[in-house]
Amino acid sequence: MPSIRNTAIVVAAPLVLASAGLAHPHGLSRSTSTDWTELHIALLPVFPLLTLGLLVPLRHRPRADLAGFATVLAWAAAFVYAAFYTGLDAVAGIAAGTAVGNAPESARLGPLKQPLYDMGETLGNIGASALLAAVVASAVALYPRHGIRVLPGTAVLLVAGWSFIDSHVFWPRGVFTMLGFAMGFALLSWATSTHDDHRLSRRQATAPPK
Repeated sequence: MPSIRNTAIVVAAPLVLASAGLAHPHGLSRSTSTDWTELHIALLPVFPLLTLGLLVPLRHRPRADLAGFATVLAWAAAFVYAAFYTGLDAVAGIAAGTAVGNAPESARLGPLKQPLYDMGETLGNIGASALLAAVVASAVALYPRHGIRVLPGTAVLLVAGWSFIDSHVFWPRGVFTMLGFAMGFALLSWATSTHDDHRLSRRQATAPPK
């Protein structure tokens, strides 16, 4: 069934990120630098895949109307999220972990880490804000076609997106944030896929026999 397949696609990334959050070191030190760096390298291709939760429901070609404009806006905002949040992962994750892991024993880690954290936070805030914008634009794009069915998933995604701004995937809030994304994407996928399935069934039922 398309709805089951689509749901599996959209929840995969947030569930992987939730699992990673359970193993994420709570702080970066010399003793955790290797785990910190390796985990962020592994997650580098995963964070952008959160956008599948919006791109799958928005898979239809946009029309020349408000919904079509909102679709394009959602695609653009999803791209901004993927680009800038990957920057956070690279700077505050991979770069900071590598710097700390290779720092001399006599080096103070605070001044070494903080500029990377600050830059990563800036990039991450831009990315997370863009993801929130993509959620809102997706709701505008999907509402004319699917109606109020898209509202529960949108509400859950807005809460998760707001939490994502400063929770990353750290346990506990970051893990629950990722689970919130999984739930919101699943609700949105169900709302859009079931409607499409019903439309397809009606067309097949009324099609003339060959």
